[in-house]
Amino acid sequence: MGRLSDADSNNMLDTRFGGVASNAPATYYVALSTTEPTNTGGNVTEPVGGGYARVAVANNATNWPAASARSKSNGTPITFATPTGSWGTVTHYALYDAATGGTFRGWGRFASGFTIGAGGSAPVIPIGGIVIEAPGTP
Repeated sequence: MGRLSDADSNNMLDTRFGGVASNAPATYYVALSTTEPTNTGGNVTEPVGGGYARVAVANNATNWPAASARSKSNGTPITFATPTGSWGTVTHYALYDAATGGTFRGWGRFASGFTIGAGGSAPVIPIGGIVIEAPGTP
């Protein structure tokens, strides 16, 4: 299961209690990571080279359907480029608001890691492959 970053969790609470404007981006950029991120965005190890790039996912109700049971999942497959080099063993995903750099928005663990090598198929996160839980989920 995934979680929001500390900053986004705080913003969500501030929008509900305090009337602060939401900082939700118009587009999320999904990254792959070979290490487990922290809630503040540290320890994200994205593949380098080999055709790797984050995937842009518009922040709309088709790509991110209505939440249920205090969680939100992707509603469409998220397809990365075909690797031209090794991306390593991917175990986690991270969400950002930019194609490079940007603000860290959240992260999660895949059910099982997968190794991405040169000439392999384009990695796809299936519908429901990203699950973000609301802060305070028991």
